[in-house]
Amino acid sequence: MSKFFKRTKILATIGPATNSAEKIEEIIMAGVNGCRLNCSHGSNEERDQQIEWIRAAAAKKGRSVAILQDLQGPKIRLGMIKDNHLDLKAGDEVILESKEFEHDGGYTIPVQYNLAERVKVGEPISMFDGKIKSEVIEIVSGTAIKVKILNDGFVMSKKGLNLPETDFGGDILTPKDLADIEYGASCDYDYVSLSFVQSANDILKLKQLLLSYGSTAKVVAKIETKKAIESEKNLEEIVKVADGIMVARGDMAVEAGAEVVPIIQRKLIAMCRANAKFCIVATQMMGSMVEELEPTRAEVSDVATAVIQGADVVMLSDETANGKYPVETVEEMKKVILYAQNHSKVASIAQLPVGGKSEIYDAISDAVARLAERIDADVIVCQTATGATATTMAAQRPNLPIVSVTSNQRVANQLALNYASSAFYRPYAEDFGLRLTEELKAAGYLQTKEGEKNLLAVIVSGDKNQAGTDTIKVRKV
Repeated sequence: MSKFFKRTKILATIGPATNSAEKIEEIIMAGVNGCRLNCSHGSNEERDQQIEWIRAAAAKKGRSVAILQDLQGPKIRLGMIKDNHLDLKAGDEVILESKEFEHDGGYTIPVQYNLAERVKVGEPISMFDGKIKSEVIEIVSGTAIKVKILNDGFVMSKKGLNLPETDFGGDILTPKDLADIEYGASCDYDYVSLSFVQSANDILKLKQLLLSYGSTAKVVAKIETKKAIESEKNLEEIVKVADGIMVARGDMAVEAGAEVVPIIQRKLIAMCRANAKFCIVATQMMGSMVEELEPTRAEVSDVATAVIQGADVVMLSDETANGKYPVETVEEMKKVILYAQNHSKVASIAQLPVGGKSEIYDAISDAVARLAERIDADVIVCQTATGATATTMAAQRPNLPIVSVTSNQRVANQLALNYASSAFYRPYAEDFGLRLTEELKAAGYLQTKEGEKNLLAVIVSGDKNQAGTDTIKVRKV
């Protein structure tokens, strides 16, 4: 296989540090497989331009790149605070008011959400990424609550609030989200990620909404609330209905406790693999590289651990959105992925992957993975119409490349985030998998073993007129 081939993918957040055609092209050339456009920041016009730049860079590289629209969700933020700073001490009583007003420096603080409709007395509220802890002591009015501050510190304008014990009653799509979904349905998005998911119903509602707008984007559930992880049954129900999962470790640490994060990460990766869903590990993977040219040893270990656990994707947030070294960060992350995958096997899971499409897909994928290993193949090639074959194939975590070829560009883009799958769009032909393998070998992307003249490929396909995958071929190329 090519020495440049990586099986765990990289998802990069686009922001001020990468908000140009040149920078987007640079990070894609450096190894980015998907771009995250965060609806918490920027305008629709900016995102339209970013999508155009991403598609142009992907076309230049000759590869498919996924674009993910990340909805803000009920990320509750403080409003504008006078002088952008307010000191607080343990014991202070603060009113959080949702009515619009200008803060005068006092202890009545504007908040961008009507908490009075949701919270109960006694529930905890964390502010500023958990730096300030408080407890609800009174519902003051229909638009305001009073909290007691539990530790010394300060808050700033538009800093986030976390409410780990508050039940939003399935109402996690805010008016802003609904507007972003409607607008996004007309854009070239491959995935939509839903923030602060609490149950499988949240995902089903978003899927129905996307369907009503004619969107073919798939849905990623961001796991970051205490309620989502309160039971294994609830977590598995979310995994089963979502198309992919994001382990959103930042808010999860604040909502459920930092000690919970590594256990939930491992559990979710295994759960996604067992259900043939892809899994993204996110937040602070290379956080020090926002300012520094090299990652810390702990960050390198963090990325390598995700690779060994079998994550499909590792994500960069501030590192590529606001960091000083976005391209270098991607290069460092790629280096860690390659070393980890080439020197350690992916951890095994307790059960065989079940994709849900059909038992036939699962059985064929299992057979192909075993066959490829037995004959020491160089590549698995999936001819796919919907992406189902390539998805179930990726869930097997084969120790070699999966080349997916489809006549549907949307499917190719979506497969760009699947484990080990390099996805290509080509006009349909009966043997377009074999032709693509020949093309990639000639280009040097796929390489033969040392001393070998031919590439050994296992090709999985089906009859275009008969829905489903039903054929396995072994070919020397």
